[in-house]
Amino acid sequence: MDQLQEVRRSRAVMASERVETLMLEGELEEADLLKLCEDLMHRLHRGTRQVVLDFADVSHLNYRGVRPLMARADAFRRAGGDVKLSGLSPYLAAIFRAAGAHDAFELYPHMHDARAAFQLARAPFV
Repeated sequence: MDQLQEVRRSRAVMASERVETLMLEGELEEADLLKLCEDLMHRLHRGTRQVVLDFADVSHLNYRGVRPLMARADAFRRAGGDVKLSGLSPYLAAIFRAAGAHDAFELYPHMHDARAAFQLARAPFV
């Protein structure tokens, strides 16, 4: 069974840019996270610049897959985009911290908050 099922991909057109939300589920092993990293690179090459990874339905993840995920997020940032995380339980947040990602991602309680953060980043200052 594919633990990295993309249950739903939300696309919103906001000021000519899309925010893609990937909803993850289950227990994510290192291979699952590497597969996610490959998928992120494909999206980046296709022009996607804004991605939210929703971990609300993830019960566990292997810490070995966090560093490659950090590298993909850096690639998005170099291209003018970002990868934001949402729905991390305290347990998953602790795994990210232990893997050295304590300041590598913006964390949001809900995917809607993460999606809104992209829009706020583009809002003009008055």
